[in-house]
Amino acid sequence: MFNSTFHGTMTGHGQSSNRLNSLFYLENVTVDFGSVKALRNVQLTIDPGEIVFVTGASGAGKTTLLRVLSGDIEPTSGQVKLPQKNVFISRVFQDLRLIGRLSCEENLKLAFDPALYNSKGEFLQDMNELCRIMGIQNRLSLTVNEANGGLKQKVAIIRALLARPQVFVADEPTSSLDADNARKLYEVLNLYNVKKGLTVVWASHNRELVKKFTGRIIHLDSGKLVYSGHACFI
Repeated sequence: MFNSTFHGTMTGHGQSSNRLNSLFYLENVTVDFGSVKALRNVQLTIDPGEIVFVTGASGAGKTTLLRVLSGDIEPTSGQVKLPQKNVFISRVFQDLRLIGRLSCEENLKLAFDPALYNSKGEFLQDMNELCRIMGIQNRLSLTVNEANGGLKQKVAIIRALLARPQVFVADEPTSSLDADNARKLYEVLNLYNVKKGLTVVWASHNRELVKKFTGRIIHLDSGKLVYSGHACFI
């Protein structure tokens, strides 16, 4: 049974972080889908302001782990600490949830929230800057139905960042991007991490790609967390 109350003291796999100061904390988390164990006794701590890459082959449990961290599903067993309700998590999963009949620009403008911005002009400034960095400023008039996979992915990512989250969780955000655009995405997320303290959790099957970036890698194999540490040791 799911239990959000902790007892005793433990640390995340491969970390010395205190769970009381952590943003996410998973203790012996198992997720079953029928006879399939998507996650098996996962121990994990993620601290505020970390950049964490979740790697593993298809079916290793990456998406399930992200769904647990996002609060979408509860584990079959184990304990989970998630961020407080005032910590906003933006998510980009493989279902990008864009509105196909609207233009890319219209989809981005749906992210405007007057509670987050001093003015619509401030929002548009952020939007235009992100579009420039990601190289889509000349394609915003295309409808999502007309856009290719890479453009759709960039729109979904930019929209998520325009919500000014404290945590950004993404499942295979570079699956439709080439190496250059993947690097641009990382640079944007790293900038937000440095300037705004954004916590990033990025899942990818491409371990060689994420090893080129700065952050912690956690590697899953058949639902088990088998490595947590820096890329240079994997």
